[in-house]
Amino acid sequence: MSPVALPAAAEAVLDALFVPFADGTLPLPAAQPVLFLGARTGAWTNVHRGVDWHCVQGFKPFADALARQGRDVIEPAGSDRYAAVLVLPPRQRDQARALFATALHHARSDALVAAAVANLEGARSAEGDFVRLAGPVRVLSKHKCRVFWSLPDDRRVDAELAAAWRALDRPRPIGEGGIVSRPGLFAWDRVDPASRLLAETLPASLAGRVADLGAGYGYLSMQVLERCPAVRAIDLYEADARALEPARINLERAASARVEPVEWSVHWHDVTAGLPQRYDTIVSNPPFHQGRTGQPDIGRAFIAAAADALAPQGRLWLVANRHLPYEAELARRFGAVDTLAERDGFKVIAAAEVRR
Repeated sequence: MSPVALPAAAEAVLDALFVPFADGTLPLPAAQPVLFLGARTGAWTNVHRGVDWHCVQGFKPFADALARQGRDVIEPAGSDRYAAVLVLPPRQRDQARALFATALHHARSDALVAAAVANLEGARSAEGDFVRLAGPVRVLSKHKCRVFWSLPDDRRVDAELAAAWRALDRPRPIGEGGIVSRPGLFAWDRVDPASRLLAETLPASLAGRVADLGAGYGYLSMQVLERCPAVRAIDLYEADARALEPARINLERAASARVEPVEWSVHWHDVTAGLPQRYDTIVSNPPFHQGRTGQPDIGRAFIAAAADALAPQGRLWLVANRHLPYEAELARRFGAVDTLAERDGFKVIAAAEVRR
C-alpha cells in the first residue's frame, strides 16, 4: 500500500472540478467517451457511474488507485476524440500549457473542455493561458479554486499556438553534459544538488546489480555507470511515467559510453509497493513532497523497500535534506548506518547489515 496521500488543496481542486456537473450547470455525456487528464480517485468515481471514463494518469500510485476502482487508465491514441475532456493541470507552466493543447487536440468539435486549478497554484495564470489557446471561457469559483470551461460555440483554437505548446512537453537538453529532461519532472531543468552530492560520494568500487529508486530522468544512474566500472546491471524505478522517456535516452547514452558492457532497464513503478528482485547496491534521492506538502513517510517507505530488496551483504546509499527524520527507520532496518557527507543542507547516508 502506497503511503502517498493527497494534500487538502489537491482534494479541493478535484472536488471543485465536479461542482458545475453536480449543480446542473454542465452536463456529462452518458455512454460516450469522456477523457480525464490528470485523473485521481475521489468522490466523483462513485457519483458519475454512467459515464464512459477514459483516465490519463502518469503517477503510478494514483494510476494504481484508479485501476483498483475499476477505472480504465489509458494513453489515448493521437486520433482519439472525446465527447468531453476534463483537465487537472499541473503547476509547472510549460507542462500545463502542453496539457491544455493536448486536451483540445482530443476534444471533438462539439465537446466541452473543463479544467480546475487551486487559487494558490496559479489559477488566474492557468485560466489566462487557456483563454489564449481556446478563446472565451465560463468561470466558477469554489473551494478556493477556479473552474473554467470552453463551450463549442465559443471556442476559437489558435492552431499554431496549440502546436507550439504541445511541443513544450518533449524531452529537451538541459545544458549539462547532454542530459535530457522535460518540464514538470523533479529538478527538471538542472542537476539537483542533493543528487550531485550523492554521486560525488559514491565509491568507484560499486559492483554487481544496482537499483536507483525514484530515479527521475536518470542522473544518478548515469553517474553510477560513468564512475563505477564494475557495475554490471542497473534498474531505474520511477513513479512518474513522464520521466521514463528522458531516462531511457540518458541511460542509453551513458551505457554506450562505457568500455564495460552493462544491462540497464527503466521501470514505471511505485517503489513503496516493494521491488521485484534483489540488489547488491541501491542508490536513492527519495521524494519527500506531494505537491507542496512534505511527506517524509514516502522516504521511510523507500528505506523499507530498499532493505527488503538488498542482498545480505548489500548497501543502501541515500541522500536527503538534513532535517528529514529518516534515522529511526534506518536504525530499525540496518545494523550499520553512517553519515558520510553533509553539504548545502543535505546529508549522504550509507546503510549496511540489513535486518530482515
